[in-house]
Amino acid sequence: MRLIGRGPGQALVEFALVFPIFILALFSVIVLGLFVFYNQQLENAAREAARYAAVHSTTAQCPTVSHLDPQSANRPDSYFRCDAPEDGWPRLTNAARSHVWGMASDQVSVHACWSGFVDPLNNPDAPPQPPNTFMDCTIGGIDPRLNTGAVSCPPPAASVSATGKADGDDKASSIAFGTGLHYPTTVTVYTCFVWTPPMGGVGILPAQITLRAVVTEALQRQQ
Repeated sequence: MRLIGRGPGQALVEFALVFPIFILALFSVIVLGLFVFYNQQLENAAREAARYAAVHSTTAQCPTVSHLDPQSANRPDSYFRCDAPEDGWPRLTNAARSHVWGMASDQVSVHACWSGFVDPLNNPDAPPQPPNTFMDCTIGGIDPRLNTGAVSCPPPAASVSATGKADGDDKASSIAFGTGLHYPTTVTVYTCFVWTPPMGGVGILPAQITLRAVVTEALQRQQ
């Protein structure tokens, strides 16, 4: 019996069936690789920004500050609100974005908050001893370390204390040392980026992916 070979029509049909699946699988692998790469870039940006804030505490010549100022007894003579949240932390933000590669750095959102000890009357910058308790800062009322995915991108405007107490997002000033005491203050930096992947919205690929990263550093005293 003579074997009948496949005709060009059959090959074309098979190609039409397989090619879209192949392209979708290929782009899924590419998107996954970019997802991992962009996440690493965002985490690096958050780490560099947190490091910048940690070493530019209250005693620095140009401190990166929270919404709360330290009490006058703890402020160095040179203290002023240099890199401040009301200005968008230009130096902190630049420190984060300058370490981003392969993605639009100007679209990376950067936000920070400060944690520290609070006394029973809700006063910040309390000594690290009972009955004072350590309070974690929040962003829009959300602890970014415990519920990172709940923080919007870009992050909301901070809840600012109107009384000088730790009743806003910040629970401490950017103090690391004052009146002979070391304060265990920490800064938490949240970075995020809304990414539109290649062929986003096609098949199983989402149209947009929100990437987030959170890093916390202990503040350091400037010598």
